[in-house]
Amino acid sequence: MAGIYVHVPFCHAKCAYCDFYSKPVHAADAEKYVIALINELAARRNELSESVKTVYIGGGTPSSLPARSLLRLMEALPSDGITEYTIEVNPEDVSHKFVDMLKKHTPVNRISMGVQSLRDDELRYIGRRHSAKQAIDAANIIKGAGFSLSLDLIYGLPGQTAGSWQFSLDSLLALTPEHLSCYLLSYEPGTRLNAMRLSGKVTEAPDSLAADMYDILTSATARAGYRHYEISNFALPGHEAVHNSSYWNLTPYLGLGPGAHSFGGHDRSYNPSDLKGYIEASGIGFAIKETETDAERFNDFIITSLRTTNGIDLERCRVLFGEDRQRLVSATAGQFVKSGIMWLADGKTGICEKHWLRSDSIMVEFIEV
Repeated sequence: MAGIYVHVPFCHAKCAYCDFYSKPVHAADAEKYVIALINELAARRNELSESVKTVYIGGGTPSSLPARSLLRLMEALPSDGITEYTIEVNPEDVSHKFVDMLKKHTPVNRISMGVQSLRDDELRYIGRRHSAKQAIDAANIIKGAGFSLSLDLIYGLPGQTAGSWQFSLDSLLALTPEHLSCYLLSYEPGTRLNAMRLSGKVTEAPDSLAADMYDILTSATARAGYRHYEISNFALPGHEAVHNSSYWNLTPYLGLGPGAHSFGGHDRSYNPSDLKGYIEASGIGFAIKETETDAERFNDFIITSLRTTNGIDLERCRVLFGEDRQRLVSATAGQFVKSGIMWLADGKTGICEKHWLRSDSIMVEFIEV
């Protein structure tokens, strides 16, 4: 199995917290970008030796593309045999007309929508262009059309309280999305929100508040029947994100467009975040190969495995990286298992759910430097 990821580097406006590569959308650039993307796909599709089963169009904001450009893009992408075909949207772009277009003229069967909060004051503070009502209406339109729906929320926002977080979460769960992604706000370099933090205009949520919000999240989703299968991801049974899971289980995928990354099963490559350069190159020869060391591949395996409920498969670790590393992983995990931070069962070991919020400090004990 393999996947294709397409990065659409356009947004109507940049959110205060966002560090993903994106530019303002212009129809002329959008059309040139799609042409370059089609060329890149034609030149690189043989890099995947396995059949493509998932397609994910992300960004940026794919729904900001003019309809003609979006349809032209999808016509070029594979559709036969695709089990999960996802597009990311923002609530302000969702209408009955837009959703009907996707339903009638594209292979899309799953829609991922960024909501982030269902409090208008919080949405305004982080630069979102939609209201809570628009997000709820958009979710109902998508659900009504029969698409599988994934919704995103952020906790730890400036001014957010445990009570306002509970309100957003409960309101979102009432929409019964098949999938839910919830992220603790990260103040990334180069973002407006980080500049505000550095200037003292906002303060980062205290660890104790973040922990309370995480507890609210795990409790509410469990009561609603969701499975917490990855640090930030929850799904109703059978609706785990197949494409995103490929990033965590080292399934090969091809990344197209400026800012996209690829993994061929052993080596990685990336496209520089340069829309102008990508268009000028017409998408050809733009990817840069990354040669990973054995230690870097091992670290990738550890980090991606410990993000999920499946944890580290110790036998797979031995096959891929040798008995010495397997013994080291087992010994390191053993110390955490004794203290109740990690679990060990059926030849696998992983981080217990209640400790996932501090997973970075646990992972660092395993990786090679």
